[in-house]
Amino acid sequence: MILAGDLRKGITFVYENNIYIVVDFLHVKPGKGSAFVRTKIKNVVTGAVLEKTFNPTEKFEKAVIETKQMEYLYSDGELYYFMDPETYEQLPLNKGQVEDALMFMKENMQATIKFYKGEAFSVEAPNFVELQITVCEPGVAGNTATNATKPATLETGYELQVPMFINEGDVIRVDTRTGEYMERAK
Repeated sequence: MILAGDLRKGITFVYENNIYIVVDFLHVKPGKGSAFVRTKIKNVVTGAVLEKTFNPTEKFEKAVIETKQMEYLYSDGELYYFMDPETYEQLPLNKGQVEDALMFMKENMQATIKFYKGEAFSVEAPNFVELQITVCEPGVAGNTATNATKPATLETGYELQVPMFINEGDVIRVDTRTGEYMERAK
């Protein structure tokens, strides 16, 4: 059990039968009345963010989240299959569990799968991935020295803005946390 007064950023706990992670917190001790803890918590399954105020003596069950590196194998249209590289066991996940990571993942890429009580609930792509551009307008001569950008589509179908000097067929590095172009791959 964990007390609300001990909540810190990154701690996971069970609240109203859901698993939350503390995004932000503030211990408040007003001049009158009792102290309280103002928190911003995120549901790790749905991603919904709540702002809640707790009495510092409230108790919560600490949620132990396990993570495992797995390899994305393939999709059969409805399910997405990941393989544990140690046991070669395959784990089928539905689109809702992999949707955010899938924008940056292609077959045979490593992903981080999060588990709670043995059940997978989330997939995270690596922080940086290198993907090829499949659709992109050619840059106009003389317009490549500015900070101007143009739309491009990656091999996974994800669309983003890239500098004018990037062309169709180029391999670029993308930050999966923000979905932004980082640099041309070397």
